[in-house]
Amino acid sequence: MNNINEQLFAKKKNSRWAIRPLVPEEVYTNREEHLEYLYNAAIDAIGRRTTSTVLLGQRRMGKTEIFKRVVNRLFFEQDHLDPNAVVPVYYSFKDEPLDRWEFAIGYTENFLRWYAAFRLRDPSILSPDSVSRDGLSELIKARLEVPEGLAGALNFMRFLQEKDVTTPEDKAVTLPRRVSDWDESTIVMFLDEFQNTRLPQYNFSIVGFMQEAVESPTCPHFVTGSAMSILAREILGRGSLFGRFRSHPIEPMTNYWGARLAFNASRYHKAHIDEKMLPVVADRCGGNPFYITAVIQQAAEQGKPIVSEETLNEILAVDLSSGFIWAELNDQVTKWIERINEYGITKWVLYLSAIEEGDRLDLDRIQKELAEREGKVVPIETIRDVLIKLSRGDLLQYMELGGWFRKIDDPILLEFLKVWGRIEVEGQDRAGVQKELVRHYQTLERRIRDHLGYLAEVYMAQVLWNGQRKTLAGRFFHSNEDVTLPWRFIYIRHRTRLGAAREMEIDVEAAAAKEHWICESKWWHGRKVSHVEVESLLRKAEALREAEGEGLETMRVWFFAHDGFTDKAEGLMKEKGVLWSVREDLDALLESVGLRRLPNIVNKKGIEVKCL
Repeated sequence: MNNINEQLFAKKKNSRWAIRPLVPEEVYTNREEHLEYLYNAAIDAIGRRTTSTVLLGQRRMGKTEIFKRVVNRLFFEQDHLDPNAVVPVYYSFKDEPLDRWEFAIGYTENFLRWYAAFRLRDPSILSPDSVSRDGLSELIKARLEVPEGLAGALNFMRFLQEKDVTTPEDKAVTLPRRVSDWDESTIVMFLDEFQNTRLPQYNFSIVGFMQEAVESPTCPHFVTGSAMSILAREILGRGSLFGRFRSHPIEPMTNYWGARLAFNASRYHKAHIDEKMLPVVADRCGGNPFYITAVIQQAAEQGKPIVSEETLNEILAVDLSSGFIWAELNDQVTKWIERINEYGITKWVLYLSAIEEGDRLDLDRIQKELAEREGKVVPIETIRDVLIKLSRGDLLQYMELGGWFRKIDDPILLEFLKVWGRIEVEGQDRAGVQKELVRHYQTLERRIRDHLGYLAEVYMAQVLWNGQRKTLAGRFFHSNEDVTLPWRFIYIRHRTRLGAAREMEIDVEAAAAKEHWICESKWWHGRKVSHVEVESLLRKAEALREAEGEGLETMRVWFFAHDGFTDKAEGLMKEKGVLWSVREDLDALLESVGLRRLPNIVNKKGIEVKCL
């Protein structure tokens, strides 16, 4: 037994995390841009070049996971004995009631634990199971050289416990800056769930006191949280913290990286999914990593392979009504409603908002529906107040300048709210609702008819994303000149349409300031693309050029055909300046921008095979 304990202790001592990430390494996918940005920003604080930053994005985009991984890198990849090293400190604002003394003591204790743990490279100090609060000060004095700023922090901790401090919350949040300023050291605070500072569980405010703390060049603060509306609009968008933070947005995954996550998750959870379906899963889940992983987990639990949109729809229906997505979103919605249900109508207002026809909410219609269902007329101003409070939890959007409301841009959440409303608000039988939902999803029309063509589109789009600001070899586009991509694409979209006609659908459309790309994909086996398809693409390009008007300076047209083009098609593309690529060209382009090559979907006979 002692030998086993020693092995476990040694394994813990050799681990590379101070705070454990939740996502396994085998699953974690493509947040490198954000990891590098925050890590480099923290290191730049040594030279006093970093300002406080907010990592801003919708719920379940992996923001907390990014913070934890950056903190772990800073903890282990620096020389902890170097006095110029950055001391990382992680703190998550609690979702439970606290008074000002409990908060101040907890915040200060957390800071001292991280400081000591980093300087001694001993993560066990972070746990109160290893080092008590009272023993923490003695450990620091015994094992560290204590400069004046840190000595003051130890004194402050004692004063807090004796309640001999005026405005303890103020002194607590500014303590890291005081230590770094006094000792000329560098400390970076990573503050998670920052929106909780504005929720009812705190009967005191710390936001005003944070201004002095976050303006420090020696101690920048990186903040994030799960309620984007509160963070962006109420805390950082006005008042004392307005203009104090640089914003670093985190967007949904592109379909390429969403497909990679689905692939990694399917291997980890032992789910079966055809490779051509990977980007379809990413698309249906809106690039949200939580939704993607939940669908894969549900497929594994059901033992149901994802081989078509029909099977994907069925799995989504089950998960929305009783699975991983239901559990997470039900918890999120229930907790928020418990906080704001002042009028006793919040559930009904949220549900009626979700089933509203169109994107913009009609308050008069909601009022009428409430009267019919609840038997009472609720004033419009009361409904407006409830909607504003719901928007603070990112359950719908409040367009503050115009004073109107719209549905949240999250199709999975909207579908959940409709199911949740039938079960939790209308009181319908869960099994019956689930049966109807599965039947409905089984009859949905396929959104993507050519899955292989769509797979190639996703790879083409990612070449454009990764190729920004780069010059790519012209030979991979069958061009005599190298191709320089824009400094920044404003957007890259799949399956956009010019007008209502299906023949005017664009596979990939990418827009920069004065430059547009229009891309077509044909993953045909044993058949070359003819001049007819090239002429069709040219008509789309011309229609788009007319729609863009005089502001458009450059129109790039790029055609991919897995098995190539006819001679007549190649001649037409050369004449019209169309860029074109075959399988080998696109593979080379993918490698040149650091991406994996196209998957092999067929065998030697050209018969489609399953990849996983």
